[in-house]
Amino acid sequence: MSSILIVENNELFRRSLREICEMYIPTLRIEEASNENEVFQKIEACLPDIIFMDIQLHGKNGLELTREIKASHPEVIVVVLTAYDLPEYEEKALAYGADHFLVKGSFTGSDVTALIKAVYLENNIGESVNR
Repeated sequence: MSSILIVENNELFRRSLREICEMYIPTLRIEEASNENEVFQKIEACLPDIIFMDIQLHGKNGLELTREIKASHPEVIVVVLTAYDLPEYEEKALAYGADHFLVKGSFTGSDVTALIKAVYLENNIGESVNR
């Protein structure tokens, strides 16, 4: 089964993103984490295909976590999320190994769905997301 992990310390945003994914792609298995300890527990329990990673987390930031995840699991697609539309954030996210970069508030549910489906199609994983 196709799976994603949403790493976000803002519970409302995390829940909203989850609901969008469930509404548009009900076949996805969705896990959530709000801090670095939960991230690695979730990855070990069920290696997700895609991780939505917020930059601003307590403890290690999302960029540092992205670099660690990509070092040990390069096949996992990481989408970095931020509230700040700054070119230097995007540059740094990509330098740390992020595959995609999204600014919160600048995308719709259908944008997220299109991104997820494109990632699965591009990487030949998760046939169930196209239904």
